[in-house]
Amino acid sequence: MMGDVRAEPLGEEEAARIADQFGLNPRFASLSVFRVLLRTPHLAKSVAGLLETLLRGEFLDGKLRELVIMRIGWVTGSCYEWTQHWRVARMMGISEETLLGVRDWQSHAGYGARERAVLAATDETIETGTISPETWQACRDCLGRDEVLIELVAAIGNWRLFSSLLRSLEIPLEDGVEAWPPDGREPT
Repeated sequence: MMGDVRAEPLGEEEAARIADQFGLNPRFASLSVFRVLLRTPHLAKSVAGLLETLLRGEFLDGKLRELVIMRIGWVTGSCYEWTQHWRVARMMGISEETLLGVRDWQSHAGYGARERAVLAATDETIETGTISPETWQACRDCLGRDEVLIELVAAIGNWRLFSSLLRSLEIPLEDGVEAWPPDGREPT
């Protein structure tokens, strides 16, 4: 069906049946990543739970969360992550210029201290697995409460995990979804 993928996605009907059986939000069954993850329903349910919690964003601002996701998608070369969250972020009203700025956030004039601190934390976590004391302090200065910082760390970890899943399992985009932003530039 899908060609040279590493883990064949389930058909939508089978994925929907398993999602229903395990109490997953039905919208997940239509996404390629969950059509693969639902081959291991308990794992899919756990991953979906964390994803839903972070997407609700009890503490971390949604714009900052999307910048984290877009940066991870860009740095790791995750076409699926970048493409899906490009659409999510645009539906949230985040401008194309703001999203494209994650490619070279250190030089992007449109970011303030909050965006820079969060993107530095993202890069450090990708590079070393942790946030440096200096960047942690910058995040604390901009974001304040421990709850926001905890959710930031969880968001970075979650979407880093998703990038690894998506790329390692070679998850295809859904049929009819066009990859990358309007200018078509991909990571090198």
